[in-house]
Amino acid sequence: MERRSFLKVAAATGSTMLIPVFGNAIAAEDLLNPMARKFKKELADAALNAATKAGASYCDVRIGRYLNQFITTRDTRVENIINTESTGVGVRVIANGAYGFAATNALTVDAVADAARQAVAIARANARLQASPVELAPVKGVGEVAWQTPFKKDWRAVPIKEKADMLLAANKAGLEAGASFMTANLFQVNQQKYFASTDGSYIDQDIHRLWSPFTATAVDKATGKFRTRDGLSSPAGMGYEFFDAGPEHKVRAPGGVTPLYNGGYDIIEDARAAGKQAREKLTAKSVEPGKYDLVLSPEHLFLTIHESVGHATELDRVLGYEANYAGTSFATLDKWKSKNFKYGSDLVNIVADKTTPGSLGYVGYDDEGVASKKWDLIRNGILVNYQATRDQAKIIGEKASHGCSYADSWSSVQFQRMPNVSLEAGKKTMSVDDMVKDVKKGIYILGRGSYSIDQQRYNFQFGGQLFYEIKDGKIGQMLNDVAYQSNTQEFWNSCSATCDQRDWRMGGSFFDGKGQPSQVSAVSHGSSTTRFNGINVINTARKID
Repeated sequence: MERRSFLKVAAATGSTMLIPVFGNAIAAEDLLNPMARKFKKELADAALNAATKAGASYCDVRIGRYLNQFITTRDTRVENIINTESTGVGVRVIANGAYGFAATNALTVDAVADAARQAVAIARANARLQASPVELAPVKGVGEVAWQTPFKKDWRAVPIKEKADMLLAANKAGLEAGASFMTANLFQVNQQKYFASTDGSYIDQDIHRLWSPFTATAVDKATGKFRTRDGLSSPAGMGYEFFDAGPEHKVRAPGGVTPLYNGGYDIIEDARAAGKQAREKLTAKSVEPGKYDLVLSPEHLFLTIHESVGHATELDRVLGYEANYAGTSFATLDKWKSKNFKYGSDLVNIVADKTTPGSLGYVGYDDEGVASKKWDLIRNGILVNYQATRDQAKIIGEKASHGCSYADSWSSVQFQRMPNVSLEAGKKTMSVDDMVKDVKKGIYILGRGSYSIDQQRYNFQFGGQLFYEIKDGKIGQMLNDVAYQSNTQEFWNSCSATCDQRDWRMGGSFFDGKGQPSQVSAVSHGSSTTRFNGINVINTARKID
């Protein structure tokens, strides 16, 4: 196997984070060289035949070519450009009622067959310790099919200079508008995934995603005080046309406080606004703690959905499989079985979905060969379902998998990962301006900020990027040092209004971690601007005596 390496880059939050980059550095032109489908089928058949002959009752094969291009810039400089490739084969089997897995980066028939036999041997060893056999929900083989992310402009074919110039132009716009420092990044991913199984499927998928986070930092040289404003872009499952934003992609924020976009993005305009707003934050009023009605934009609310609903309804977390690493869930099976657990108010309808074009979770099939679908998690405020894979479906009485299986590499074992989890738009015609008119004392919050949530996805605290006072139905001055605290059930039951479909748009997480060893996935969360009444707001400013 190839050894995992890690690239340290500037994060959109203005600090640093470790972003996993699997594979070896390659030349940019090599990103466009595909692997022949006929050759992938030959390798897959070698694994399927070897596993079956060795005694496996089931086998699936994932042949993956994972490509990344990351560009990082600071102020007027390009700091790093990296292209990586990782290619190999992962084989999962069931033998004697237990799973076994093995992988190889040697792309030969003999090497893949050897990996299949090794997986069977591992399964037999696991079976000695397993209390009950694995039971997979049935899935009908689809034969030979292909699926590709819909896109108009392949990011791999766009010259690196053009991309770097765009990032540097964004930095320049932010600096000219008031920022002291600017960082801008471009993350681009192409996953070429071939899946085959003894169920009779041969599925070839070509998946494209990208994200362009940046951070504007303004410094008061007299006091040493600094403030930041991150970009408000959403990562997307589409091509480079994402940056060709036109008038149809513009969204009007109430009070015109900042540019917003849906389905496309003008990074230069957003960077210009960020430089100005980072400077404004230096003198913005610090919030008075207390109870407020919160008007949360989709650019902010996506993360609250992700943490308090998305992770909380992962069935493996509910069952305790993640307890050692990332916690459990308060949304336990007894609450679901009661059929009346009030997760939120009657206005809260949250769906799991892998079929929305442009979303990060949009694929044709998951990593068990299950076709993508859409289903309810919360309907009229009631918890009605979870996210399940083939081996979990029976636990919650489902006859089929939800299609939630995913592995971030050919060398990783696929397991339950979050689909897109989104709040449906309100059915009543309502704009953001209409919503704000009813607020006497509130705060309008945009953008992803700091967050903290407990191991059961229950008690939490969230910050943001931009905060504006709402007083007597009007958006007013910028505020600083804002974070809100609640628990998941109280928060979603305080939901009092959500704007209609005209305001619905997606945010998302490009590097969502889970599992041991940790894997990353990308997932979107959609909503319209939504109001929550009577939420506790604290002041996060650090006071120095």
